[in-house]
Amino acid sequence: MEISNILVVSPMYKEIQTLLLEKGIQKNFRYLSEDQVTKSDLEWADAFVAFNIKTEFDYRLVKWVHSLGAGVDSFLFHKEWPEQVLLTRTICSFGQRIAEYCLSYIIRDLQFHDQFQQDKEQKKWQPATPGLISEQKVMIFGTGEIGQTVAKTFAFLGAEVYGLSLSGIEKEYFTKVMSIDNYEGRASEMDYIINTLPLTENTVGLFNEKFFNAVSNVGFINVGRGASLDEDALLQALQMQQVRWAVLDVFTDEPLPKENKLWQHPKVWITPHISAVTTPSEGVDCFIETLKSIEGNQPLYNKVDSQKGY
Repeated sequence: MEISNILVVSPMYKEIQTLLLEKGIQKNFRYLSEDQVTKSDLEWADAFVAFNIKTEFDYRLVKWVHSLGAGVDSFLFHKEWPEQVLLTRTICSFGQRIAEYCLSYIIRDLQFHDQFQQDKEQKKWQPATPGLISEQKVMIFGTGEIGQTVAKTFAFLGAEVYGLSLSGIEKEYFTKVMSIDNYEGRASEMDYIINTLPLTENTVGLFNEKFFNAVSNVGFINVGRGASLDEDALLQALQMQQVRWAVLDVFTDEPLPKENKLWQHPKVWITPHISAVTTPSEGVDCFIETLKSIEGNQPLYNKVDSQKGY
């Protein structure tokens, strides 16, 4: 595939432009914000490089679309993808970032950070023995690159790690991998459940009343996609103590509306979609590597299967 004209559409397009100039990539580039893009830009371009697109563009006009994020639901979810157009995504430090994000909240829980802070405020000396990660059972929904890195982190620390995926194929670092529709038998045993799944027709609304009825006093972390979670079902599960706390980094509506009940709940931690940030440098490096592979007819490790949605 020959790529000459590349359209970069991103809130960080100026930073990307600076980095690409430093790398000396000999291509024709246009750098625009999303609201500046016209049909003529797409007709000019061979490749469309973008992040978190909300506009309906006609991707049939280009040869290749590259997502600067790990997720591609903004391109595929509830949409028909032109099969002749190559779609790739960014793979970089997302797994490590998400693993450390999840680890920080679980350590906070096991080490009683909140309890000891409350005791301090009341000048109360009340010893409690922290838990060990090696004593925990962790269930990770999603066994791709990100899920595997999260599993590796917790398995290294001795946790018993279970994976859920569409295929149920065994993967390294997991004690056992099961298909997504077979979680109920094990879910009640878990201390922590982490969602890393992409948003597809199979994962939308997955964490619903049925799911929460299958767990007990669990810590729940969502770093996958907001639309995979039924927020009302989560609030009910918190009230019923099926979930003892939840950490949410992704939401169906972002920014999260101020009237949303999750803001007020004392057992919900909210972060603004920062568990796996694409830095301009990492985004550019992955784009350049992908471009070289395309032009060299090399295998693409980050090619998206538009039928699967990831």
